Amino acid sequence: MESESVEQVFFHGHPSWRSILDFYLKGIVAIIVAGALAGLITDVASGKVKVAVVAAVVLAGLAIILIVGMVKRIATTYTITSRRLTIHLGILSRELHETRLERVQNVNSTQSMLQRLLGIGTVDFDTAAGAEFDFRFRGVEDPHQIVRTVDRALQELQESQQIPGPPAHGV
Repeated sequence: MESESVEQVFFHGHPSWRSILDFYLKGIVAIIVAGALAGLITDVASGKVKVAVVAAVVLAGLAIILIVGMVKRIATTYTITSRRLTIHLGILSRELHETRLERVQNVNSTQSMLQRLLGIGTVDFDTAAGAEFDFRFRGVEDPHQIVRTVDRALQELQESQQIPGPPAHGV
């Protein structure tokens, strides 16, 4: 009886922090607006802007934006192993999408001009499973390296499946 080989991990990671820069930029705009409103409200209520209140609103907003951004990024985990590709989504509630490596037919990476400047992109996997799930690694750092990693994993899988069995006995 042949023992099952250990599943080798080629890549395990999250989207890059640079992939949520738009979230952070929107958050900063919201913080500026909240700070201005806090200043306006304290000015109307007491006749002068209370800097401590404005600072507290801005600092609380920054803390919230940073924590929410980190959670958004950590809530998505991408893994490439010698047997499968997986996408784990969520922290409190979890969602798992998985496809066997041998089902991968095409691997494509795309980068917009801004994504190229940021060093991030999307890797799209066409699988034999069909289109019931959009199997993509979004916002990953160096998407071309991910494509090469999948290619290497597929090559190793093919080589491991071509190992000749025991010699046949003659009659």
